[in-house]
Amino acid sequence: MPEKPILYLGDLSLATAAGYLTGLMTMWDVGYDYLPTDATVNGEASEPRSLFILSDYPAKHMPRDVQETIARKVEAGAGLIMIGGWESYHGFGGDWDNTLIGDILPVDIDHTDDRVNCDQPALVRRIKNHPIVDGLPWDQRPPMIGGFNKFTPKPDAEVLLDVQRFEAHRSNGHIDFRPVDEQPMLVVGRHGRGRVACLATDIAPHWVGGLVDWGAGPRIITEAPGSWAIEVGTYYAKFLHNLLTWCGRLDETKVPIHDRGKSLVATS
Repeated sequence: MPEKPILYLGDLSLATAAGYLTGLMTMWDVGYDYLPTDATVNGEASEPRSLFILSDYPAKHMPRDVQETIARKVEAGAGLIMIGGWESYHGFGGDWDNTLIGDILPVDIDHTDDRVNCDQPALVRRIKNHPIVDGLPWDQRPPMIGGFNKFTPKPDAEVLLDVQRFEAHRSNGHIDFRPVDEQPMLVVGRHGRGRVACLATDIAPHWVGGLVDWGAGPRIITEAPGSWAIEVGTYYAKFLHNLLTWCGRLDETKVPIHDRGKSLVATS
């Protein structure tokens, strides 16, 4: 296992949205290198890696030769995750369609703006069992999100989660919920020996919505070096732990989500 098995790109900066995932990886003792959204990735991709994570990171900051390097590493067994956001997929400046990285993802990316902002309920629903989604109460307590990128799963991909949108109407003192549509939320597949995954929503505000607070019991508080203290729900943390572990084959980095010391857990 490399000393820093994860290369994480995007989510603005450590001082902002990237504090969520870096805070959790710090808590899990998972080594990583991080580059902000406005930085161009170069030699960092050539280091030994088990997992590449792109989240709100535009294609214009990843040169073609770096994309080729990552694609080769994934084909040889590394993992690749793209997480939703305004600068993910096509988005608003993501522009990953018609790129080498876009081609190895398990979804087809639109060539126009694919952002969907949800001003009414949008609930995440489990479609099938899988190590990423197992052990979480999707049916009993489905989490809510605030937005996502719309994409199309490739024929050989697996859809693990979708999002069901509703229109809510108040009438005679009651609120009625009418289903609007369902869209893929988490899609996984393979490129060569590597595992690839696409999460349509973001993992930080604002699109993350209530998902960031999804949990039961004491909340998790943690902080990455150079960042700020985040507070998240236990199920949210476990879901991301499962996603990174499966995609990057990080089995030896699995640690108990709740048992990292009292300073990491909120009491309310």
